[in-house]
Amino acid sequence: MSKILIIDDDRALCRSLELQLRLHNHEAATAGDVAEGLALAATTTPDLLLLDINLPGRNGLRALPDFVELNPEIPVVIMTGEPGNQLVVEAMRNGALDYLRKPFDFQAVLGLLDTLARQKAADRHPLEHQQEERFEETPMAMIGTHPKMVAIHKTIGLLSRSRVTVLIHGESGTGKELAARILHQASAPDKPFVGVNCSAVVPTLLESEFFGHEKGAFTGADRVKIGKLEYAGEGTVFLDEIGDMPPDLQGKLLRVLQEEEFVRVGGLKPLPFKARIVAATHCNLEELTRTGKFRQDLFYRLAVSTIELPPLRERREDIPMIADFLLRKINRKLQRPLTAISAEAMAWLAARDWPGNVRELENVLTRAVALAKSTILTRQSLDSSPGADGGADHGADRPLSLVEAEKEHIRRILTMQRWNITHSARILQISPTTLRKKIADLQLKAVS
Repeated sequence: MSKILIIDDDRALCRSLELQLRLHNHEAATAGDVAEGLALAATTTPDLLLLDINLPGRNGLRALPDFVELNPEIPVVIMTGEPGNQLVVEAMRNGALDYLRKPFDFQAVLGLLDTLARQKAADRHPLEHQQEERFEETPMAMIGTHPKMVAIHKTIGLLSRSRVTVLIHGESGTGKELAARILHQASAPDKPFVGVNCSAVVPTLLESEFFGHEKGAFTGADRVKIGKLEYAGEGTVFLDEIGDMPPDLQGKLLRVLQEEEFVRVGGLKPLPFKARIVAATHCNLEELTRTGKFRQDLFYRLAVSTIELPPLRERREDIPMIADFLLRKINRKLQRPLTAISAEAMAWLAARDWPGNVRELENVLTRAVALAKSTILTRQSLDSSPGADGGADHGADRPLSLVEAEKEHIRRILTMQRWNITHSARILQISPTTLRKKIADLQLKAVS
């Protein structure tokens, strides 16, 4: 049973809502203006507040911040017969849970009450992935405890002791630039980190971007320009998407790596090159060398040491940790008050394949946070995000049998909980003994 406060000067509407709510075993109180409504909200602490806009004396939308300030835990739903959508935007921006346009179906109110009841249950759930109360900047590291991620950090630590060239390979969104920055931070933190996206610069300008140019080197070169290689000094030059570098520039980069010097465009004097080159690509460079699209000698120069970043689907147990961190980051950026991701939502996140990897995960969470109506990020919140229907291995080409569906669900929960039987059993609401029996019967095995 919930307590609902209705603030509307339409007495007939108030009476109708009051009667229908009581028929569904809810309590209801009514007020005819803002002042009366604020007084009742302060003394009764309703579970839901229905607030009309066009009230005598004071506009309900203008008074909305007062209700939110009075008790931020009381969800407020704005009601109005006004047709404009600008009011919807203003209401949601000022803290309303939802917006009902009159005349509305009473089932919409019951639906809101049902959603609020589920959210309260989620608030009390002991296994929610709760945030730390205070967000702190994470040290520069890739989040995750998967053995592959631990090994990558070990490799970076070893590579930081020298200025050896490094090639980072990984799918889009796996964190190639982050890995390069971690390496730079470990080896030359007080030196410049210079990034160049080889696929984003116009080929005709790429050479000037790299090497700089002398005054008068070409039309428009009215002064000396320092290039990326020179500006980096003893720091790091990060060449993103190296596979897209034009062939003629590949040869010039090879010379820089071999001779450890370069010449500005239009210049004669060789300049020393002291920075570390870290290249990154999502392409198979070995295949590109076989087809003649990438120089084989440059490939060997770049691949002195390589780092392979695993896609997110290969380290699903890290997804809850990454999602919690991203939620804190997004909250701070968008100034939103979300405190947790529900267990159901986290299980869904952990089950997806994430073809766009961490970048896609962050985009989905950002949209969900921006549109969230409560402090808990629910499975329903994620449904409205782009790509919410795809990316997971559901065997969507055919419907699953009951046994297959049960096996898949148990596998996802176990993966999310890193095969912790006690925690997984609690989420599944079965005993650990029953869970062990199902694991044996369904022939489930932990993926190493």
